[in-house]
Amino acid sequence: MNPQRQNAAHGLPPFCAIGVDVGGTKIGAGLVTFPEGSLRARRVIPTDPKRGGKAVLAEARRVAAELAAEARAMKLEPRGLGIGVCELVDLAGNVVSANCVDWKGVPLQEQFGAIAPSVVEADVRAAALGEALFGAGKPFDTFLYLTVGTGISSCVVIEGKPFRGARGATGTIASSPLNNVCGSCGQVEHRSLEEVASGPALVLRYNEQALSRANSAEDVIAAASARDAVAVEIVRTAGEVLGRTVGWLVNALDPEAVIIGGGLGLSGAVYWEGLEASTRKQIWSDLHRQLPILPAGLGRDAGIVGAAACAWLNADSR
Repeated sequence: MNPQRQNAAHGLPPFCAIGVDVGGTKIGAGLVTFPEGSLRARRVIPTDPKRGGKAVLAEARRVAAELAAEARAMKLEPRGLGIGVCELVDLAGNVVSANCVDWKGVPLQEQFGAIAPSVVEADVRAAALGEALFGAGKPFDTFLYLTVGTGISSCVVIEGKPFRGARGATGTIASSPLNNVCGSCGQVEHRSLEEVASGPALVLRYNEQALSRANSAEDVIAAASARDAVAVEIVRTAGEVLGRTVGWLVNALDPEAVIIGGGLGLSGAVYWEGLEASTRKQIWSDLHRQLPILPAGLGRDAGIVGAAACAWLNADSR
C-alpha cells in the first residue's frame, strides 16, 4: 500500500483544511476534516472569469475566509488551505497559464496564506488525489482521471499519487486539433477536443443547429434527456469524440481503471453512453478493453476534497 493511503487510513492526528476548487464556471469550496476526508461545510459560487482575475481572487478569498470562520465556530482550527486551479500549475505551485482564470504570476500562496498555510495545485491533479484517497480510485494503484466540464483535462495516478511531470504541465489533452479526415469528402476536422466535447462546445453546437436556445450545458443535457433529436446527436457525438481520446490514452498508459469527473463528465445518460462505448471501441488490446470506466466517487466534490487533501499532505510532509 502506498504511503499516502497508509496515512489516510491510520496514524495521523485529526486535521482540518479548506479546499477551494476554481473551475471555469464555478468556484466550489469546503471544509474537510482528515484523516477520514469528511466534507463538513460547502460553498458554491459562480466563477464568472470575464470579471478579471482580481475579482475572481477576491471572491475565492472571501469564501475561504467564511469557511475558516465557520470552522472556528465548529471548534475546528483550519490548519491548511488547498487551491485547485483550472490552469497549468508548475512544480513550485505557480499558475503559469491564463486560459480561463488570469492568475498567472499572482502569488496565490501569499494571498491565501493570511487565512491558513496554503498550497496551490492544478485542479485536475487535486481532484485525482481526492479520488485516489477517498473516491472511486481507492482500489487502484494506477488509474486515469479525467475532468470534463468547462474544459477537459486528465491526470495519471501512479501508486496513488498524481503524476506531475517534469514541469507540472500535465493534463492538457484537449487543446490539440482532432485532425479527423472524412472518408467521404476528405475534409479535415481542425477543431480541438474542447471545441467539440466540453460544456461550452455543447451550447455553441446546439445553438447553431436547434430552433430553441440553450444557455448552459445543463440545458443541452436536459434537452437530450427529453429526446430532442438535435441535442441527442450533439451530446452523443461529444461523448464519442472524447472516448476516442480516452481510448488512445488507455492504449498508451494501460491504467487499471478510468475515472471520470466534472459536471459534464458526471451528467450520465447520452454523454456517458457515447463516451464509454467509444472508449472501448478505440482500445486496441483485449487485455484492457473491459477495464472499469467509473464516475468519480466523490462526485462534484472531488476537486474540493482533493484540494484540501493537498494541504493536509503538504502539512504532513513539512
